[in-house]
Amino acid sequence: MNSTTPAAGQAATGTPGPVPRRGAMLAILCAGMFLVLLDVTIVNVALPGIGRALGTGLPGLQGVVDGYAVAIAGLLLGGGALGDRMGHRRVTVAGLALFGAASLACGAAPGAGPLVAARVAQGAGAALLLPGGLALITLLYPGRAEQARALGLWAGVSSTALPAGPLLGGLLVDTAGWRWIFLLNVPIAAAAVAGVLAVVREPRRQRRDAPLDRAGTALAPLVLGGLVWTVIAAGRGHGETAAVAAAVAVAAAAAFAAAERRAAAPMFPGGLLRVPAFLGANAIALIMNLVSNGMLFVATLRLQQAGHRPALAAGAMLLPMAVPLVLLAPVSGRLTARFGTRVPLGAGTAVAAAGSLSLLAAGPGGGYAALLPALLAIGIGDGLIVTAVVAAAMHAAPPAHAGLAGGVNNTARQAGTALGVAVYGAVAGPALRPAFTSGLHVLAWTSAALWLAALALTRIVPAR
Repeated sequence: MNSTTPAAGQAATGTPGPVPRRGAMLAILCAGMFLVLLDVTIVNVALPGIGRALGTGLPGLQGVVDGYAVAIAGLLLGGGALGDRMGHRRVTVAGLALFGAASLACGAAPGAGPLVAARVAQGAGAALLLPGGLALITLLYPGRAEQARALGLWAGVSSTALPAGPLLGGLLVDTAGWRWIFLLNVPIAAAAVAGVLAVVREPRRQRRDAPLDRAGTALAPLVLGGLVWTVIAAGRGHGETAAVAAAVAVAAAAAFAAAERRAAAPMFPGGLLRVPAFLGANAIALIMNLVSNGMLFVATLRLQQAGHRPALAAGAMLLPMAVPLVLLAPVSGRLTARFGTRVPLGAGTAVAAAGSLSLLAAGPGGGYAALLPALLAIGIGDGLIVTAVVAAAMHAAPPAHAGLAGGVNNTARQAGTALGVAVYGAVAGPALRPAFTSGLHVLAWTSAALWLAALALTRIVPAR
């Protein structure tokens, strides 16, 4: 699951426009973020149909999901830096336009390869849109109270994409076909572009000439992409491909570290790597998305492939994971305000760990009873964790890096999504066939262990 926080480049100040215009701006920016999150979840219920139509197996379907997540994770901080340099309004428009064009390419893709490439382009558009839209909101609502209300509304609207994705995706797949889950984005993105150009006015920025870390922006996606493809190839027994992907990831990581040391304005200042509380908070965020989105990927395929359910029915069965996140995120905020970050983080990780073990009851076929407790527990856990882990990451970073801290937290979660789909898809390959359950049993222990690791990390995050 995904929830987002302010990214780099939000410290600028400016003079907000009239209240009615600001309301229209906020509505348009919320619509853009809704699209970004919708395409995280809507595609899952379409995966079996995509596989049949394009003749691709599990690795191709993993690429459809991970191409999007890897591009967002690898380019997100660079997108924020580009907005600082060129203006967030301009970059937001570019992101929306690229997202819409890539969605059209996804809907028209003749094969798995072109579809994965178009999904990467979609992710690149989202990486421009996300930090640009958030930066504009914080610039347009400079007061602490009004900014909190605006971001709360933005988070509430965008979070509805999580339960809406499986239902809308299932409806479109069962009626119009899987291509329409992408084609639906095209008119919405076009309307959003027109709205931004007509309504949004960017206030004065402080960092118009901020340098762009070009090397870091180019190398970050190679690191994550190489790592994800290593896992996918290893899970399919393709040793040579896995070795090449691992070599690319290691070489890119070394080059990235060297480039960041030399950069005048690095994407990731090295000082943050020496703050254990900051690393711990972001590790919890990564684990949350890794387990949640990995389970979502596996559960969707199992319900449809092994259970032979229509896409809409499978989408409805995934709501127990999505709905608690939307309902409990505000509760997590209130618990964090009253008790600090460790109470909701501890409760959420413990609930999710216990629920994950219910997968040990899974038997042959696509039975839903064994999946339901795990889906519900992970949804409750995510709902309790999400606001607290954002607050922990922001509180652990020095005030001068508050915007960057939000961007890193977003990146950690998107990286978790990409790795979760790769790892869980590799482990659960047998679980997607009716006659085997060992893959789900392995995932039960794997998920519980990861949640317990996150629970242990709560000891080093900021208490307040």
